[in-house]
Amino acid sequence: MKTCLSTDIVRYRTMPARELRQSFLLDALCVPGELQLAYVESDRAVVGFASPLEKTIPLPSFPQLRADHFLERRELGALNIGGHGTILVDGQAYAIDNLDCLYLGRGVRQVEFTSKDPANPAVYYLLSYPAHAAHPTTLVRKADASPMDLGSQDNANQRTVFKYIHMAGAQSCQLVMGVTHLKSGNVWNTMP
Repeated sequence: MKTCLSTDIVRYRTMPARELRQSFLLDALCVPGELQLAYVESDRAVVGFASPLEKTIPLPSFPQLRADHFLERRELGALNIGGHGTILVDGQAYAIDNLDCLYLGRGVRQVEFTSKDPANPAVYYLLSYPAHAAHPTTLVRKADASPMDLGSQDNANQRTVFKYIHMAGAQSCQLVMGVTHLKSGNVWNTMP
């Protein structure tokens, strides 16, 4: 797991674009057949991808977490942006289709990611934060995500945000997770 250290406000103001990208851009995290994670030290978040092919990919603990298992004191959202797959959570299998999201609460001991078809693998986008309470594992299907329309065509940022893990959806301690779909002809982006 890569560690991304925080940058102080004095240094940040003097950083050229190359240094800003090195400090804040998380790229090359989606590698077929592997688990790639980054620990963002400033807010103790973990972000990454699990992209299983033929073999199951387990979610181990890492020294940065100071825990016996990954979700000992954390929660996790796993959004499948690939083909059909399964996430095994403490022995219980959850079939995960494209754009389905699984919330895993604090205390889960064992997590394994699989793909149904290695030729069209599942690709799990993973987001994790520390958790102060345990909430149940919850599967949110794409059809059950809450849509919210935002932006305008005049500003070229018209989009629909599909909310999965949020106050009125899958419950969590502090994790909020969704997917943004841009409308045709719009260019809303977070990257200059």
